[in-house]
Amino acid sequence: MAKSFMGVRVQRLREERGLSQVALARQLGISASYLNQIERNQRPLTLAIQLRINAQFDIDLQAFSDSDEAHLIADVRDVLAEAGMEALSMAEARALVSNTPSVARAMIELHRRNRATAERADTLAARLGDGHKLASFALPGVHDEVRDYLNQRYNHIAELDEPAEAIFNDSGMAVGDVGTKLAQRLAERHQVQVALWRGDDAARQGARAFDPATRTLRLPDHLRPGQQAFQMAVQLAHLELSSTLDRLIRDGGFSSAESMRLARIGLANYFAGALVMPYQAFLQSAEDLGYDIERLSNRFGVGFEAVCHRLSTLQRPGAPGLPFFFVRVDRAGNVSKRHSAADFHFSRVGGTCPLWIVYEAFSQPERVLTQIAGMPDGRHYFWIARQVVSGPVGFGRPQKTFAVGLGCDLRHARRLIYSRGLDLSNPSAATPIGVGCKVCERHACPQRASPSLVER
Repeated sequence: MAKSFMGVRVQRLREERGLSQVALARQLGISASYLNQIERNQRPLTLAIQLRINAQFDIDLQAFSDSDEAHLIADVRDVLAEAGMEALSMAEARALVSNTPSVARAMIELHRRNRATAERADTLAARLGDGHKLASFALPGVHDEVRDYLNQRYNHIAELDEPAEAIFNDSGMAVGDVGTKLAQRLAERHQVQVALWRGDDAARQGARAFDPATRTLRLPDHLRPGQQAFQMAVQLAHLELSSTLDRLIRDGGFSSAESMRLARIGLANYFAGALVMPYQAFLQSAEDLGYDIERLSNRFGVGFEAVCHRLSTLQRPGAPGLPFFFVRVDRAGNVSKRHSAADFHFSRVGGTCPLWIVYEAFSQPERVLTQIAGMPDGRHYFWIARQVVSGPVGFGRPQKTFAVGLGCDLRHARRLIYSRGLDLSNPSAATPIGVGCKVCERHACPQRASPSLVER
């Protein structure tokens, strides 16, 4: 394992607990001089001592993990590059993040607020210039705030995952057939009846609508049984876990009413996925099937995208799945979903890389594509991607088309069925990609779309 020098974090732990070096050293069973060397980054924070800290103070070991550093380092370098400042070297960025992670996060948050303010000013100027009346609109950046909240929790919300699994078991639900018991629970406990919209009304009304006056949950008729169950589970989250959602949103420290609204939607959807694909049963199936997404989709009665999203949330302490990253894009390159349970960096500026396999999925519908991707920092990842289509069926009824990607660190690729027959140890087999043209260090890339903000 790489050595972890995290002296400032240990000092911060002492300050928060009001402990002297001698007192903390005594609790950890080490000498005060040894602790002093750790705090001064003269000695690494070993795994054994991290485990003692966890036992003494019940602190998540990920607080002392290097995995979060990769996100912060890349974000800090992105922020400085976009601001037109001299780019930090990797060594400088790592030193900043390792020693003062709170300062690094503050820099990123200040940049996010500045960018949101600038975008809001541009929008106001455009509206006033065109002679339109000033209307209310969502503050730019709220989606990033919700995504950051989920990513900081490694895309795993135990407060929702565990109740979802308990409801699945207590209600006698069966894998792949959750809808029947869900409809029964909604009717018996909440007097809610489920009805289907027919024809074009379903397309106009969206995926789900609840009428509290008639206690009716209306769903589009084009949804498959697993999708219907998902939407019923979303409604169940609002009915049975409202106080939990309130607490998570309150503790999340969201900056606006719009970000809190989006967070509530995201958390309710998280619960729904955890109920339709309960943790232990889903993880065991994933391991048994070599993470074959199409077979998992068939077993649990849900779509390809839903399975990919659920795979990116399996980070329960003591029983984790593979640390996946999940992304969804449209043909124009807009990223509408991105979640990371590990250290892959989705750039905040400059779009994404056109050499990324996720964009190739649009040209080969129905096929699952694979890619070994090499990043400028030397890290290698394994990606799978496929096009997905959703929406009403029938001639002349518009549908939504996306491509979804699921990735993991290359060292985990052998556990995936998709890596069979690939030479995972051959560096030349990797496609050199970046996080986005504006912040990519590959200046000679033939696919470059705009000049890099990062100096040579």
